Amino acid sequence: MEGKIIQAIDIGTTKVAAIVARITANDKLEILGIGVSPSFGVIRADVKNINQTIDAIQKAVSAAEKQSGITFTEVYVGIAGSHVSSRQHRATLMRKDFNEIISQKDIEQLKDDTSKLALPPGDMIIEILPQDYKVDNTDNIQNPIGMLGNTIHANMHVITGSQTAVNTIKRCITAAGFKVKKVIMQPIASAASVLSKGEMEAGVVLVDIGGGTTDVAIFVDGIIGHTAVIPFGGEIITEDIKKGCRILKETAESIKVQHGQTFPSDNQKNVVITIAGLRDWPAKEISMEMLVGIIQARMEEILHEVINEIRMSGLESQLNCGIVLTGGGSQLKHLRQLTEYESGYKSKIGVPNEHLSTSTVKNVDNPIFSTAIGLAIKGIEIERSEQELYEQEGTIVDNPKNVEKEKVDSEEKSGTLSNDSKEVENQDIEDEDIDQKDRNSNEKGKGFFINKLKEAKGKIADWINSDPITEFQDKNLK
Repeated sequence: MEGKIIQAIDIGTTKVAAIVARITANDKLEILGIGVSPSFGVIRADVKNINQTIDAIQKAVSAAEKQSGITFTEVYVGIAGSHVSSRQHRATLMRKDFNEIISQKDIEQLKDDTSKLALPPGDMIIEILPQDYKVDNTDNIQNPIGMLGNTIHANMHVITGSQTAVNTIKRCITAAGFKVKKVIMQPIASAASVLSKGEMEAGVVLVDIGGGTTDVAIFVDGIIGHTAVIPFGGEIITEDIKKGCRILKETAESIKVQHGQTFPSDNQKNVVITIAGLRDWPAKEISMEMLVGIIQARMEEILHEVINEIRMSGLESQLNCGIVLTGGGSQLKHLRQLTEYESGYKSKIGVPNEHLSTSTVKNVDNPIFSTAIGLAIKGIEIERSEQELYEQEGTIVDNPKNVEKEKVDSEEKSGTLSNDSKEVENQDIEDEDIDQKDRNSNEKGKGFFINKLKEAKGKIADWINSDPITEFQDKNLK
């Protein structure tokens, strides 16, 4: 797949990011272009204004195309929001020929069976993630491809969401002029760009703090164990600062980025931040201690929700690597220390450089691009699986007779019509003669039926036009 171009769009609450990348010889991702546009039509990861979202998508894609020189056509797009939930499901496949080795086709069959789950009205399956497998009596198998067996059991992590929300995102992408290849869960994408295989094996929690939501993904033994979407992110911290300090939202966002921190320092108690006033209004002073108090209170609430999700997963004792923080909200100062203090787990800030090669585009290894880069990485995995499935199945012929006819026509033109081809041609002519006789017979049958129907209609019409009582009296008089 070297040289393959992958395109992805991350639709967030505060920004829309478009990315185009190329697969290198060592299976790394070379970023060719990134475009970013402010997002005004999305609230807490849900699209509320389609026109504004379409406009943001087009602006972000235009910037990425200008930087890379590549036109966007088919894209992978992420989804999150409070409507997203997950469940566990166990699928079973009884194989017809257990002498054949297990292939990607069997895995896809298990996914297809899982996709028929009964869901609440209005919900749909967004993604099906295999966790582990059991082949006959052998369990805890990570990848059964290449094994022999009669029965395959699979534990599936099924992510569901609102069908309306998914269709809205697809409509925005389509209206912007692009085709959706697949909708991917955002925390799964972020994990692909930030986490290493070793971290997933040891046990780790990914916390992606975005503008509108905080996405959580828990991995143990290299498999996904739990996913969740918390409906709070960096945007609500900005709102808290705006209300608490009585300033404009743009000013609150600027203060959060420049001075925001989640842990108080003794030497900053008397620090004051001066904000320029509006026209003819005096400058405003904000205490650093008050600012930190506002940010810390909200971040503690978000972290408590994350800790609650960890406990609900039942995997809290298996997280040997602790918590990895990423996303735009992870850039708040001292967030790592606050996370360790609140959760008791070791923490670090995750950057999306795990699968990146050298790139001419600057600042791509920034946590704000974790989801966008992850979407491209997941796109590679999906296309690689599709290619493996295609190679296993081979070319599928829709109509063998058409293929034989094309072969005959080709041989007639070249003057090398073989005996087998002649037999096929003669057989086709006989089949056509039989079909013509059947059609003639059917036409005759139809004509006979129509004539009989006309006779019946004529008799009914005569009876309706006549006077039955008069006819009855005439018969009695005679």
